[in-house]
Amino acid sequence: MKWIILDRDGVVNYDSDQYIKSVEEWIPIPGSIEAIADLCTAGFNVAIATNQSGISRGLFSLDNLEDIHTKLNALVEEAGGQISGIFYCPHLPDDECDCRKPRAGLLDEIEKQFGIDLKGVPFVGDSEKDLQAGKQKGCLPILVCTGKGNKTRHIVSGNLEYKDVSIYDDLSAYAKSLIENNWDT
Repeated sequence: MKWIILDRDGVVNYDSDQYIKSVEEWIPIPGSIEAIADLCTAGFNVAIATNQSGISRGLFSLDNLEDIHTKLNALVEEAGGQISGIFYCPHLPDDECDCRKPRAGLLDEIEKQFGIDLKGVPFVGDSEKDLQAGKQKGCLPILVCTGKGNKTRHIVSGNLEYKDVSIYDDLSAYAKSLIENNWDT
């Protein structure tokens, strides 16, 4: 069984420093929905691990978040794919929870829910926090240059801690490469 873990904001959809608070503000990055569907067609199970502190900040409700995820799931299903699960951390950075990236608690939840080991599984993100969470869990860290990715690229370039990070323009480019190279776990 092949798996891939995706961050949400900045990887699947456009990000905002003001947070994505509603369905109207949630706009997919061109090609990302099709990339998820293509990954599913190629035999991958797709899960999403996302920090959503806007809930604790009072910027949006759990209902707003569920509406966004309903839209995401519907678009992926319309394109012929399926998201196996969306895991989110609603806490603030100062809450010191285990689920907020760069900690690996969301990845622990994915392993527990599906009875899998994420060691070597691609974790696609646009921030250093994503890369750190993935590395902590033994995932294969992948950086996309959408969202905060270009800024993060400058952090990882030449940094030996991130020598194993592969960099792609966007999720679509990574999915295409992964599928063409017939990657398997």
